[in-house]
Amino acid sequence: MAPTQNTTLQYLKIPQGYPVPGETTKKVVSEIDLDTVPLNGGLLLKQKALSLDPYMKGRMRAADTSSYIPPFTPNAPLSGYAVGEVLRSESDNFKVGDAVYGMTEFSTYAVVPKQMLGYCKVIENKEGLPWTQLVGGAGMSGQTAYWSFYNIGKPKKGETIYITAAAGAVGQIVLQLAKREGLKVVASCGDAAKSLIMVSFFSPLQLEFCKSIGADVVVNYKDGADAVEKVMREHPCDIFYDNVGGEQLDLALATCNTFGRIIACGGISAYSSGIHPLKNYMQIVVKQLRWEGFIISGKDMTEFFKEMPKLIADGTIKVREHVVKGIDDGEAFLDLLTGKAQGKVVISLE
Repeated sequence: MAPTQNTTLQYLKIPQGYPVPGETTKKVVSEIDLDTVPLNGGLLLKQKALSLDPYMKGRMRAADTSSYIPPFTPNAPLSGYAVGEVLRSESDNFKVGDAVYGMTEFSTYAVVPKQMLGYCKVIENKEGLPWTQLVGGAGMSGQTAYWSFYNIGKPKKGETIYITAAAGAVGQIVLQLAKREGLKVVASCGDAAKSLIMVSFFSPLQLEFCKSIGADVVVNYKDGADAVEKVMREHPCDIFYDNVGGEQLDLALATCNTFGRIIACGGISAYSSGIHPLKNYMQIVVKQLRWEGFIISGKDMTEFFKEMPKLIADGTIKVREHVVKGIDDGEAFLDLLTGKAQGKVVISLE
């Protein structure tokens, strides 16, 4: 077979603040021979959907800075969660035609090395979900929401949960799970003038979206700290689901109920603009709070896969997506980090 065009999202260098499309990341087009490219015990995938997630910003760092996941290598492809179809396999655990979910390079065609196969899973997709949902609500963001909400949050009917970035990939699922469990939901997100974007089912602004999926109270954090604090004091929470960090986290420490639980999922407010000092840190002691972080990889997802794909398929859980057609220079990733994108950000390669 003649060589085939292969498009890759390349990482170039460490950004100073937010990534700059074309300077820190770039689309690169090359050629690949699908019949002869060496697999060395691995797989060749035709990628269907690539998941863009905030944690990827943390991989844009110096090689000598330690973390739970390795940094990206300059002048090499970005990698992250993706789903694709097996074109060739040199592993007994994967066969041609399988749908495979796992950590791969961000390219149209990707070779998954033998040593990375342990991070890949065959997806049966009995519910017939779209490829984009397999890396979103039924993928890592859904797993993150489900596992942390139940295992760290330990929700009880009648409690109050406050969710930051509630219209985002993880927040929107936590919101709906909380309503199913009988919690009062306070949803925080930011509305401002936004360009038209493509979403999977409807496109109201974020506050209206959160109301439409069950939020009891919504707050626009862009109205300022006084407005946020007023809502927090009127509706003190038992569970604070933190995707943002910063000022809202500090206010939560001051206003949440005794024996509250703080689920530390992310801190997107600090990924590109520095750390907000915590003035109310001692409230952790005074209120006997439990503040717990987690890494989703390696967690038991048996219950998740039994329940979540069905809930998405039958419409019980609605997942809003920001779908980008094809690999770009990194504009979609920047939109994710700056809040321009609404919902789960996915690159579709169908």
